[in-house]
Amino acid sequence: QMCEKFTVCQNSMEMLLRNNLNLPKVTEEDGDFLTFLSFQDKCLRKISSGLYTFQTYLKYIQETFTSEKQNVQSLCHSTELLAGTIRQMVINPEEVIIPDAATQESLHTKLKSIKAWTEKITIHLILRDFTSFMEKTVRAVRYLKNTRSFSV
Repeated sequence: QMCEKFTVCQNSMEMLLRNNLNLPKVTEEDGDFLTFLSFQDKCLRKISSGLYTFQTYLKYIQETFTSEKQNVQSLCHSTELLAGTIRQMVINPEEVIIPDAATQESLHTKLKSIKAWTEKITIHLILRDFTSFMEKTVRAVRYLKNTRSFSV
């Protein structure tokens, strides 16, 4: 939808040059999904922490992409609930990193300082990386559901 509405596509050189957002990611070192059993807790901590971190990015999108405000608001709420649910699955929930208010404010200020002409690209990058993060999260939760005795 972003690509069609605003001509912001994944092959854009502008996007590649400007992607310095440092968005959360689940990587192989967080637990390869084939050998996930030995990395479950570490991966769940990373997923929950990443979801909490994405909250600031999603709130920025909610403020900026006003035509989709209701959808983004729903996405923010669902992401927060999922982060909390996964946090409770961690052996020591206190180990989940939740950005403090100062960190969130600093990131929010940085995002708001983005020039209007790169705003749409920034939104696209955040949504693209959030989608990738969620795809890996779904895989991890499905795997856990099939290997552990809990319900999600």
